[in-house]
Amino acid sequence: MQRAAVFDVDGTLVDTNHLHVTAWWEAFRQAGHQVPMHAVHRAVGLGSDDLIAHLLGDGRDTEEDAAISAAHKTLYGTYFERLPALSDAGNLLRRLDRDGWAVVLATSAGGAELTALRRAIDADDVIRATASSDDVDAGKPAPEPVEHALELVGASAEHSVFVGDTVWDMRAGTRAGVRCVGVLCGGIPRADLEEAGASAVYRDPAHLLASLSGSPLGSEGRPGG
Repeated sequence: MQRAAVFDVDGTLVDTNHLHVTAWWEAFRQAGHQVPMHAVHRAVGLGSDDLIAHLLGDGRDTEEDAAISAAHKTLYGTYFERLPALSDAGNLLRRLDRDGWAVVLATSAGGAELTALRRAIDADDVIRATASSDDVDAGKPAPEPVEHALELVGASAEHSVFVGDTVWDMRAGTRAGVRCVGVLCGGIPRADLEEAGASAVYRDPAHLLASLSGSPLGSEGRPGG
């Protein structure tokens, strides 16, 4: 049975969460909204439409949404040439590929942004497929992005693992029936990740790689086996 190691990207493999926070905060400010950075940080991981709705509420002028999203995209785009991969992100993906996992990305990024993120990770040789929220009707925390990632490589949920850094990731993976692993490098506390469904939590990709044998992605903790 094919097994997939599904990875969120922002905050999980590439150190971008606080860049997103800054870009969203400025986009909201330009539109006349004062949204605290800590609130933006907690919302990172949602797709753009859901993030705006989450932070501004149902009573907002929805005609502003497209302009706010476009402003964020423009502001964040200034970082594309220097996005930093987290330590050992590419090495972790290559090790999993050697161990027989189908490595898949599940991200809301697309286009030039996804290209920049994949360039930062520098592991295109082992990434089998990429599932974007643009490919499904609902983004995280709905299960569809994770389910689509599994479909792309023909993997079953019970034999697969989803690695992410936000509560939205953990909820999406849990709802998809996949075992979830959390990483702390996105800035979300361990307790929040565990409450949302993480069965194990590591500091970052380097820590997960160093602890791989006893993790849900290793021979000792492997799901379905």
